[in-house]
Amino acid sequence: MQHPTIKVKYEVISDQYMDVIKTRLVGEAAPDVFYLDALEAPFLMSQNILEPLDAYITPEFDLGDFENTLLGNFKYQNQIYGLPKDYSTLTLFYNKKAFAAAGLNNPPTTWDELRTYSQKLTGKLNKYGFGEIPELARQAYKVKAFGGQLVDQNDYATFASTAGLQGLQLVIDQYQKDRSSAQKSDVGTNSGIEMFGQGKVAMVIEGNWAIPYLTETFPQVEFATAEIPTINNKKGTMVFTVAYVMNKQAQHKAEAWELISYLTGKEGMQKWTEKGFALPTRKSVAEKLGYDQDPLRSPLVAGVNYATSWQLGKYPAAIMNNFDNQFVSALLGQQPLKQAMLNAQNEANQQIRAME
Repeated sequence: MQHPTIKVKYEVISDQYMDVIKTRLVGEAAPDVFYLDALEAPFLMSQNILEPLDAYITPEFDLGDFENTLLGNFKYQNQIYGLPKDYSTLTLFYNKKAFAAAGLNNPPTTWDELRTYSQKLTGKLNKYGFGEIPELARQAYKVKAFGGQLVDQNDYATFASTAGLQGLQLVIDQYQKDRSSAQKSDVGTNSGIEMFGQGKVAMVIEGNWAIPYLTETFPQVEFATAEIPTINNKKGTMVFTVAYVMNKQAQHKAEAWELISYLTGKEGMQKWTEKGFALPTRKSVAEKLGYDQDPLRSPLVAGVNYATSWQLGKYPAAIMNNFDNQFVSALLGQQPLKQAMLNAQNEANQQIRAME
């Protein structure tokens, strides 16, 4: 045993994790160490309830080994409040048999190509060429492709700008005009990866969790991955990450740091990420596990350098929920995209003003 004097009580909060943590932080009954999603981090970091970790970090801990994009999600007013334990990006999954049947040899490299491919693949081995997931968590990089932003410096939603709409219009056109994409409800599945695994679509954009899932659940599907095709000549993807953080009220701060530094250190991180469900945030661990050379995982690792972080300022729920509701309605042709996005943005910002 390397840390015989430290006892860790592991607690699972399976439902409404963030609500439980916030309630317990207010009541001063939160754990000394807990994990925090990047999406929820800006609000908690601004509330003076997390312990800044800068004073605990030694040169041996090797902070420079972390992917910079990921570390940035847990910095607030020049202090580090969390150390990212793992991450997932998104990448293009494609069905090799379907590609061969449609006479396609390589994955698409631009979004225009993806749309052309989708049309060729629709109605062949698969009902549709492409599986679309219309949530903001999967669309945010498209908002940014033409220079749009998700939130402004005051944490208000700004996705309905002309530039933001340009990226989203590609999704609407493919679904309504080309009729070469489908969402999960169109084909009776529960997720994007299920659409792909069941052979309802030939291409889908998913995260690295899909690799073990497909291998185990749909072993007959021959698939490959590639970086997401460029939009407006720009590479884009999403990155999702969670960090370990320390409660400012922690009774045992030195021990809490020992735990965090082990879990996010080179040895601890390798143990967790070698299972392949999530990718290591330390470059040295990714190299050691060979993920940057792995044909299925290398496009996911490459994406971290240009990914859009899944972070929406201090009031993410208002922005996400309004976007998701209105964008689906635009996708289904119930209202024009511009109108839908303006509705979503105005409603989100009204809700944010009420919370400030």
